[in-house]
Amino acid sequence: METKSSKYEINVNGSLFDWDLDDATFRFENDDVVVFWVNTAFKTLLDSIEEISGEESAKLVLETAGYRTGKIVSKFYLESNKEKEDIINHLPNIYLTAGWGKTDIVSFCLEEKKAIVRVNSGWEYKINIAQKKKTEGTFLPGHWAGVLSGLFETNIWYKVRQSQVQGDQYSEYEFFESEITPSQNISAMIKERTQSAQKELEKEIAEQTRVLSEIIKEISSPIIPVIDSILVIPLVGRYEELRAEELLNRTLLNLPRYKAEYLILDLTALKGVDQYTLDFLKKFVRAASLLGSNCIFVGISPELSLQIIESGNKETQIPCFSILQQGITHALDQLGLEISLKR
Repeated sequence: METKSSKYEINVNGSLFDWDLDDATFRFENDDVVVFWVNTAFKTLLDSIEEISGEESAKLVLETAGYRTGKIVSKFYLESNKEKEDIINHLPNIYLTAGWGKTDIVSFCLEEKKAIVRVNSGWEYKINIAQKKKTEGTFLPGHWAGVLSGLFETNIWYKVRQSQVQGDQYSEYEFFESEITPSQNISAMIKERTQSAQKELEKEIAEQTRVLSEIIKEISSPIIPVIDSILVIPLVGRYEELRAEELLNRTLLNLPRYKAEYLILDLTALKGVDQYTLDFLKKFVRAASLLGSNCIFVGISPELSLQIIESGNKETQIPCFSILQQGITHALDQLGLEISLKR
């Protein structure tokens, strides 16, 4: 009975492929490899990366992966103790037989650490076309940057000179010594995203603050006409500089329209009274008097009374009452008016 061999090998233009079906291994240049269908299986892999991480992140992922695999390739061939020039001259045939496309190293200089690499119909181009991309892929140029970084023993980066995806006859990459690395690009992307997110957050907070400020302006310290010549303004919460100035300006702007002789400030809900608040009340009273309005304080608590006295406030001529009704009655009395039952 004839025994069929489980081992196969073939030399393609100087590149060795071998299979061992018993061990389930497929090797290229004496290292394990695997075969993917480019426009189906491998495209699906790259599509999945982009779907999960986003298009811009996927570009950086592929560029970084390309760079790191390129460093592995250079290390592999450097360990063979071949001359660097021989390795560089041999690499285009390796990539051609491996199905990476027709690769030409147009020029290179070990001393100046420069190179120009041209790729025609590479696997990344085929996938990019299937994906309907309009810009050059990042894996292959990143990969060659990694290969040349290893061979030139310094960090090498690239720029795209021509792009087959964009309609050129081939893709051409220029390589040169640079401080740029995939790690720096990743850090830059993270920093950019962080700054962008921070700006968006600041923008959102600023808008919310603006809306809340407008709401506060509308609902806090409303001007309430009681009768002709008497207004009531309840002071609610805390008054810092911005809010205090807003109240003062709005009140003084409206006083002439109301022709108010008496302005009753209800301090019942006033919170966090400090020296600034006391100085603001003094300023408010003086400004109102210049427009012909007399101020009355109502809602004065014992604690607030002590604060006013301890602050050295000399506005003792301002009538003060504990409840709003007393203040209104006082103002009516000063005007020669009274509230009586209808007969």
